[in-house]
Amino acid sequence: MRAITAEMIDTFDIKKLGYDFMGYTFNNLKELSFHHLIVPKRDCKKQGLGEGYFFENGAILKQATSHDYLHFIERVEREYFLRITKYMIEENQNKKIDIDNLKRIREILLTFEQRYDKEPQFIKKKFIRDRISL
Repeated sequence: MRAITAEMIDTFDIKKLGYDFMGYTFNNLKELSFHHLIVPKRDCKKQGLGEGYFFENGAILKQATSHDYLHFIERVEREYFLRITKYMIEENQNKKIDIDNLKRIREILLTFEQRYDKEPQFIKKKFIRDRISL
């Protein structure tokens, strides 16, 4: 685990909360990963930011669910991705995972899932199952 990921887990008290920046639960800290928020990893070197692993550019997500799901949403519905990212940037700036932002993120996810409910290959069960109840 990268040092910045561990620092963010501590700062946001994610271990105690039991969920990530999008409200996805986890069993082990090893399941969590750093998600590039503002500058995508693919653009960081071009912008002189190295790999882009710095506090202000990150959100902690569960790799197998919220992280993978968010990148899938980015490819399918960029506007939804940008809205979710906006709320996670707010959480990062406030150094607090905000329940109201989690509710907003959940609404975006539910809207996405309703829109694509006829395409079950898009919405894996783990993407829905591992979310906290709000």
